Amino acid sequence: MKKNAIGKIIAFAMILAVMIVGVFLVKGNAMVTCEDCGGYGYTHALPCAECDGAGADCETCEGAGTITTVGLADTADLAAAKAVCEVCEGTGEVPAESNYYSTIMGLAPPVLAIVLALLTKEVYSSLFLGILAGGLLYSNFNLVTTIEHVFVDGMIGTALADTWNVGILIFLVILGGMVMLMNRAGGSAAFGRWAVAHVKTKVGAQLCTIALGVLIFIDDYFNCLTVGSVMRPLTDKHGISRSKLAYLIDATAAPVCIIAPISSWAAAVTGFVDGVDGLTLFVRAIPYNFYALLTIGMMVFLSLTKFDYGPMRMVEMSNYLNNSRTAASITGAEDQPEPPVSSRGKVIHLVFPIIALIICCIAGMVYTGGFFSGESFVTAFSNSDASVGLVYGSVIALVITLIFFLATRVLSFRECMNAIPEGFKSMVPAILILTFAWTLKAMTDSLGAAEY
Repeated sequence: MKKNAIGKIIAFAMILAVMIVGVFLVKGNAMVTCEDCGGYGYTHALPCAECDGAGADCETCEGAGTITTVGLADTADLAAAKAVCEVCEGTGEVPAESNYYSTIMGLAPPVLAIVLALLTKEVYSSLFLGILAGGLLYSNFNLVTTIEHVFVDGMIGTALADTWNVGILIFLVILGGMVMLMNRAGGSAAFGRWAVAHVKTKVGAQLCTIALGVLIFIDDYFNCLTVGSVMRPLTDKHGISRSKLAYLIDATAAPVCIIAPISSWAAAVTGFVDGVDGLTLFVRAIPYNFYALLTIGMMVFLSLTKFDYGPMRMVEMSNYLNNSRTAASITGAEDQPEPPVSSRGKVIHLVFPIIALIICCIAGMVYTGGFFSGESFVTAFSNSDASVGLVYGSVIALVITLIFFLATRVLSFRECMNAIPEGFKSMVPAILILTFAWTLKAMTDSLGAAEY
C-alpha cells in the first residue's frame, strides 16, 4: 500500500511539473472572430425600421434614428452607410482573452481530471480540479476572473443553462423516484425472489443480469438504476462480487442503448443528421458500432467461460475466499441500510412501471418530433428532442405508476410521496458528476481545444 501511495504521489508530481512548465513555455497568440462586427470588419448604420429614421422617442434605436447591424452582403445593401468596426479596427478579428487559447494547454484540464480520477479513485474532486485548472488558464491566473468564468460562464451559464442538460437532470430525478417507488413497493424484491428460485448457477445469474439489461433498452441511466437494485440479491446469493455486478450492468447499459433503434441515444444521434433519414442511417450503422457489439460479446464470453483477469480476478477470488457477498473491503463500497419494503409487492410492481416508462418515453420523443401532428413515426423520431421527450414520458410514467401502486394498495399515498425525494437523493451523485463534466467541457471550449 505504501509503494502504491508513493507511486501515485510521484505520478501526480510529474503531471503537475509538466503543467507548470507548459504554462511558462506555451503561449498562444490566437485571434478570434470579433463579436461586434461578426468578422466583417465593418458595421452598417441602417435607418431604424421602427421610426423610419426619425429617431424621436423611439425605444428601438434609442433616438439615434439608425440601427447598427452586421453581416449584410455588399450586393444587398450598397446604399447602407458603412463604418469601420471600432473594436477590431476593420480586421474582423481580436486577440483571444486567454494567453493559452488554441494551444495544447487547452487539453490540460480534461487530462488532469482523468489522471487524478485514475490515481485517487475519487471523481468529484478530480473533475473540479480539472475545471479549476481550465478557469485559471482562461483567466491567465487571475483569481477573480477564474471564479467568474468557472461558476458564471461555465457551471451556470453553460452547463445548467442548456435546455438539453436541464432536461436530462429532470429525467434523472424522475428516474430516481420511480426506482425508489419500485423498491419500496416490493417489486424489485419480488423479482429477486423469483430469480433466486429459478436461477441456480453463477453463470445463470450473470446471464440473467445481462438479459435484464438488454430488455431495458430505452435509456442507459434507467438501465443502471433498475438492474442494479433488482439483480443484487441474486448475484449476492451466487457469490458474485459487487464489482463484477457493476461491470455487467455498465457493459450492458450504454452498449445496448447505442444500438437500440428506439432509445434516448438513437433519438439524440439521429437529430444530428441533416438532409437524410437519421433513423435509417442509425440502423444501417449498427453493424459498424464495434465498441457496443464487442463489449456485449466480451461480457457474454466472460460469463459463459467463468474467466476473469486483472483486478476483477483479484476481487472475485477475494470475494470467494472470504465468502463476502459485497467485497466492500475491496471496492470501498459499504452496504447502505435497506429502506422499508412492502410485503405485498409482486413482480408486476416492477414490470408494469418499466413497460409504462418505455412506452411513455417513446411516445414523448415522437410527440416532440411531430408524430401527433401528421409526421410519420420514423420522421418524428428522427426529428425528436430526446431531452424534452424523456421528461414528458417519465413524468407521465411516474403518474401512471403512482396510480397503479395506490390502486393495488401496495403503498399508501404518504409512502409514495416519501419515496420520491429519497429517489432524488440517490441521483445526487450522478447529477453532480454530470454537472461537473458539462462544466469541464465548457472550460475546454473556452480554451479553444476544438480549434487546436
